[in-house]
Amino acid sequence: MRTRIGLIVAVAVLLTAGSAPGQFGAKDPGPRWNDEPGAGDPIPGLTKTQQLLFEAGKIEFTEEDGIAEGLGPRFNLDSCAGCHLQPVVGGSSPKVNPQVKVAKAFGAVNHVPSFIKADGPVREARFRYKPDGSRDGGVHALFVISGRVDSPESDASGCPIKQEDFEAEVARNNIVFRIPTPTFGLGLVEQIPDSAINANARAESAVKTNFGIGGRAHRLLPTGNANRNGNDGTIARFGWKAQNKSLLLFSGEAYNVEMGITNELFQSERDETPACQFAPTPNNVTDTDAKTVVDGLSGIEKFAAFMRFLAPPTPSTTGPGTLASRQHGKGLFVSTGCALCHTPSFTTGDSSVTALSGQDVNLYSDILLHHMGPGLADDILQGAADGDEFRTAPLWGLGQRIFFLHDGRTRDLVQAILAHQSAGNARLQSSEANRVIDRFRNLGEGQKQDLLNFLRSL
Repeated sequence: MRTRIGLIVAVAVLLTAGSAPGQFGAKDPGPRWNDEPGAGDPIPGLTKTQQLLFEAGKIEFTEEDGIAEGLGPRFNLDSCAGCHLQPVVGGSSPKVNPQVKVAKAFGAVNHVPSFIKADGPVREARFRYKPDGSRDGGVHALFVISGRVDSPESDASGCPIKQEDFEAEVARNNIVFRIPTPTFGLGLVEQIPDSAINANARAESAVKTNFGIGGRAHRLLPTGNANRNGNDGTIARFGWKAQNKSLLLFSGEAYNVEMGITNELFQSERDETPACQFAPTPNNVTDTDAKTVVDGLSGIEKFAAFMRFLAPPTPSTTGPGTLASRQHGKGLFVSTGCALCHTPSFTTGDSSVTALSGQDVNLYSDILLHHMGPGLADDILQGAADGDEFRTAPLWGLGQRIFFLHDGRTRDLVQAILAHQSAGNARLQSSEANRVIDRFRNLGEGQKQDLLNFLRSL
């Protein structure tokens, strides 16, 4: 009996140590809830005017817009900071999803879609295909202003538009999701020279080939698509598929697509139903009669300036795990092959903003598109990016993020790592990360934990 009990205990220990398929003894340490944010401040060295512009941009970024400001008629949320709030303004999706509350704010008649949860990530929805079978891929706003009465002057009770039938698209498996990307340090990313990205893409080519890793810069060559950087052929770098070239374009598109607010870059309403227009001219443009330059700038210029001057996140020096564990994990990050795509550092070039010139950019991304296999593919084409291609996600600030991957499907860092592995099928090639994930799986549990501790310290 004693021998049998001992054998059972031994088997149980082996299972918890990760010997069973798909099980690991190493655990995601989770977000560093008790740490200082280590983010949200302006980049050091700004001039007085640049500091004022950062503060004005932060105010604009945080402001909740209503019907009078041009919200809608279709929208996903009413402020930038609502999406970008973890751990502070400018970050990623927050712990409590504000989309649940805004759905019925001021009497709006929206239903909360099944994929929007109070404890889940902020999400935007895209449809893969249109009813006629042709490609879609665009953002379908979750909510409408119909029934909403912000004030006697901003009364949308007569707006007749309705939400789209998202549950039907869920049933048809025709819907995919995106969650907000953090905006910390993006001014530094904007200033990385194309030549540096190209040189890094060519570096260690033999090693990358051995691992099955390719990667390509997202160059949006002329296609006839408006507002897609389609003429100059330089490298785009912002968004899940690196679909936007600049922070200004990134800001203008989000203001129009996520909040329905027209601006100097996107001057047409996405829904032009007459009874739903309460700010019929472009809603937010430069005020040429303003008393100061900062006051006169449009919302998207202020958004871009806030993100451009927002400092990168500061890694933790106290945890998780011991300093030795994190240092060992950093070495494993390289030896396992993770750093072949998640490039630890670049250096910015010359900038008109002195504080952005010649700076280290420790973003842990090569800014390239990679084929990630059927498991992560969303079948959405954006610019030149295919349905299984994604930009290497920057890892700085990862230690305080709650949700992972482009659609926020998991909170568990281990599951996010394993999701990078995917065999090919008749339509799509295998993930470029497969061999790296094999090496991760073959690490000892203590080694895995060191690597996870390192990642959560970023």
